[in-house]
Amino acid sequence: MGKSRPYKKYDVIVDGKIVKSGITTDLERRKQEHKQKWPTGHVRQVGGSVTEQSAREWEKTKKKA
Repeated sequence: MGKSRPYKKYDVIVDGKIVKSGITTDLERRKQEHKQKWPTGHVRQVGGSVTEQSAREWEKTKKKA
């Protein structure tokens, strides 16, 4: 059996610019939470579902950028 892939990577985009990148196991919940801070923004999933390790490694690279 393969590793579970419950994590999703995402970007929050406001006025065409990425204002936050993150990972989650519940994308719909995160969309609602980010709508409170950025009402005009939208959440875009980046790629498909991935493992927790892969998601955390991606998140580290986004924080450096």
